[in-house]
Amino acid sequence: MNTVKSPIYKVIFHNNNKLYELYARAIYQSDMYGFIEVEEFVFGEATQLVVNPGEEKLKNEFNGVTRSYIPMHSIVRIDEVEKEGTGKILETEGGSNVRSFPLPGGRPVNRGPEGE
Repeated sequence: MNTVKSPIYKVIFHNNNKLYELYARAIYQSDMYGFIEVEEFVFGEATQLVVNPGEEKLKNEFNGVTRSYIPMHSIVRIDEVEKEGTGKILETEGGSNVRSFPLPGGRPVNRGPEGE
């Protein structure tokens, strides 16, 4: 009997000065422009004797979430992996060299009296 396993994806993205690493079975481009949809989150086994506090924090944050919309400019990397790892939330340093891509529609430039 040939069983086909659904792929697992590792998604790394920035959110509120933190770096999130989570695992999911479904990822695709959203109908909402500029977003990636992430569904079917995968967390470690509930039967494990050792509880990882980082993964527990991630589980609690995504508790009850069936689908998450992540802005494309926040995505650092998406990998298809053979099996899930441990999800985590990492604090980023203030001196990080990773910056968000500038978005259109910024504040208008003050052009002086004739531009008012």
